[in-house]
Amino acid sequence: MRPEDLRKLVDGTQDVAYVVDSEGAVTAWNDGAAALFGISAASAVGRSCYSIIQGTDESGRVCSQNCMIRQAIQRGKTVSSFDVQVQTTDGRKWCNASVFVATTNGSSPHAVHILRPVDASKRLEIAVRDYLFAHTRMSAGEVAALLASATATRQANLSPRELEVLRMLASGGSTRSTADDLHISSTTVNNHIRHILNKLDSHSRLEAIRRAERAGLL
Repeated sequence: MRPEDLRKLVDGTQDVAYVVDSEGAVTAWNDGAAALFGISAASAVGRSCYSIIQGTDESGRVCSQNCMIRQAIQRGKTVSSFDVQVQTTDGRKWCNASVFVATTNGSSPHAVHILRPVDASKRLEIAVRDYLFAHTRMSAGEVAALLASATATRQANLSPRELEVLRMLASGGSTRSTADDLHISSTTVNNHIRHILNKLDSHSRLEAIRRAERAGLL
């Protein structure tokens, strides 16, 4: 598929749609995107996707230079739809994002993003989830699993060992105790933690744990 074919594709839908290359730069931007974000195609093309979208979910920032969607695409993984709160002309609004990967002639994959407004239903979901967590004995992970919350964090490709380390950290384990329990060195545990933080686009262990709990990974 040629780049111009991708532009025609997004221009042909009434949904909010745009295309991002493997470096995270916008290469196509339709009228729906221009209306939602208040930015014309001429201004959007060439800019980094995350600087425009400014996406967050219940766990914090989603859109960044090292976003989980970009990581998944670079690994050749398919991306499930997910909910993201974006900066629009009317303030921050929830949208459901569908992403599919297209390979253009002789170049790296491009990601076609299609956004559909879900602000009212998402806010209701969050209110129900917070109520269940506050007034029942259910854990954050159990509540997230019950509501099948679609978050970008679910795109993180954590290995079984990384999930094991993350669960131990969430239970209050230290680097040393985790190493002892898994019969590995502290250096290996720290390497796993570094990979976890990178994959979850988190700056601390607590942030990574919070993201994983909200997404039902723990």
